[in-house]
Amino acid sequence: MARFTPPAADAVRARLLLAARDEFATAGLVGGKVERIAAAASSNKAQVFHYFGSKEGLFDALVEQTVAETFDLVPLDTDDLPGFAGRLHDSWTERPWAQRLATWHRLERASAAPLEAIVERRTTMVAEVERAQRAGVLPRSYRPAVLLGLVLHLAAFWSEASAESEALTRAVVPARRRQIVVDAVTSLVCS
Repeated sequence: MARFTPPAADAVRARLLLAARDEFATAGLVGGKVERIAAAASSNKAQVFHYFGSKEGLFDALVEQTVAETFDLVPLDTDDLPGFAGRLHDSWTERPWAQRLATWHRLERASAAPLEAIVERRTTMVAEVERAQRAGVLPRSYRPAVLLGLVLHLAAFWSEASAESEALTRAVVPARRRQIVVDAVTSLVCS
């Protein structure tokens, strides 16, 4: 008889996060079901609680992972903020769950403690913008955190559009959407 070899912990955790991504991006934290996540991951509810402590812990871990993946794929480039915004726009277009998870997080976890990994990453990015401003690479017309926030929101403009804006969004072809993001950030940093 063959011996049972349990799956590697990292593989189980990764499957749970992937299943959670699909569930939470669709239904949010409140509507997401641990049972569906566990079943989709070929796991069980006990594993969710073992690895993440709670449904909220799983959601927070997923949001942290998604933010880390996004900025690992598209690192901040203070020498080319318009290009960075265009690449970030592309990332969110190719990975629509990232913006949906961010929206659910804003809606359903607003009263929770900030996710430290995300706070640290944003703090580092703001410091990079400030260094670039001091070096004269970026204008000082906005405080570093405000400039970064504007760039991030412009990059997300099309992917965050509401259903009520869909007619406007459909009227602009995808390649033009990207160019609008790049042009808007160019205007912002060349003013």
